Amino acid sequence: QVQLLESGGGLVQAGDSLRLSCVASGRIIGGDPMAWFRQAPGKEREFVAGISYDGVTGDAGSLKGRFTISRDNGKNSLFLEMNSLEPEDTAVYYCAARRGGSFRVVYIRDYDYAIWGQGTQVTVSS
Repeated sequence: QVQLLESGGGLVQAGDSLRLSCVASGRIIGGDPMAWFRQAPGKEREFVAGISYDGVTGDAGSLKGRFTISRDNGKNSLFLEMNSLEPEDTAVYYCAARRGGSFRVVYIRDYDYAIWGQGTQVTVSS
């Protein structure tokens, strides 16, 4: 059974950077589509960034290019580099994965993913 474990969250100030990591354990196929979502207090979970099985990436347009998703298939790891953090970025960040995907498709709906981590808290103070 696959498990995802996020790390790297914390309390930072506006303008700072953070790098989130997600390590998959168990039977995960290198290259399966993965993504980061986040959920702020009182809000619905929302897509942050995703990567297709063949390495195509996409992110939420509202992020204005501040976040970058990447992966290391050899280490079963997914990363999210977050720059110029804003208080509005405060949320619990979740790593998600799915089995298989289509060529060059980045899945952006939470129901597209069946495997989820427990989340890591990111708090940005003003």
